[in-house]
Amino acid sequence: MALTFAGIRRKTEFSPNHVVNDSLIVKLTADGLQKLGASVKMYDEAEVTTERIPERFIFSMVQGPAGTTALLETAASGAFIINSPQSVMNCYRVNMIGLLPRGGIPFPKSVVVETKAASNGLPPGFTSPKVWIKRGDVHAVHKEDVTLAYTEEERVTILKEFHRRGIERVVLQEHLIGDTVKFYALRESKFFYWYYLNGVTHTPFAQQHLYELAHASAEALGLFVFGGDAIIAPDGTVTIIDINDWPSFAPIRDAASQHIAQFLYRKAEEYVGEHR
Repeated sequence: MALTFAGIRRKTEFSPNHVVNDSLIVKLTADGLQKLGASVKMYDEAEVTTERIPERFIFSMVQGPAGTTALLETAASGAFIINSPQSVMNCYRVNMIGLLPRGGIPFPKSVVVETKAASNGLPPGFTSPKVWIKRGDVHAVHKEDVTLAYTEEERVTILKEFHRRGIERVVLQEHLIGDTVKFYALRESKFFYWYYLNGVTHTPFAQQHLYELAHASAEALGLFVFGGDAIIAPDGTVTIIDINDWPSFAPIRDAASQHIAQFLYRKAEEYVGEHR
């Protein structure tokens, strides 16, 4: 029996600076599934909220709250979705900053704050005014959704700007010293790619440990197709600072799409076998 998939493209609003890259990875994944003998019907994220997706197997880049909520209902009706809508909600920073530490993942000190309380000072435990201010719900809509504030004045100004934009909660996260590493991965697979995003030291570190922390993070959040960022401290310590549900895989798009397609096909076959 031929497998039929629905593929859902991410709404461009949730792909700042990555509209083309996000579109390409989901298209190439669909192409890979078709080469394996599956049929694929593509949808846009906006369609998820206006019509029922009839396909039993869904691969989704949906990230917005409306689309994710709609997919929760679709999953409850028996659809098999990767990444699951619950795992996407787990990646909203207000949820992630609790789930990762509880999963034993080394993670920076992070606190949810109300933007209307911009002038209330730093939360307890923060010893430096230099902090990251990150949008609390979806990962990013504008480049300003993740901003480094160097002073108390900057922090207050940025929080007030978030509040003017209607964003009620943000995450304040401590700034860690070291090189930033970006990675792309697929659970239940050895497929893993990383590179230095910035930094000048390029301190040696245990790459296997990064792999293990990345996969442990994905498991804690319920993700299968994922990426993220880590800080490599001057002593080689690895700290996860962010996990992304289904990133663009831009540097390795062609290879990644084939691995993802094969993974999706295998998981769908397993699902069919378990529900006969």
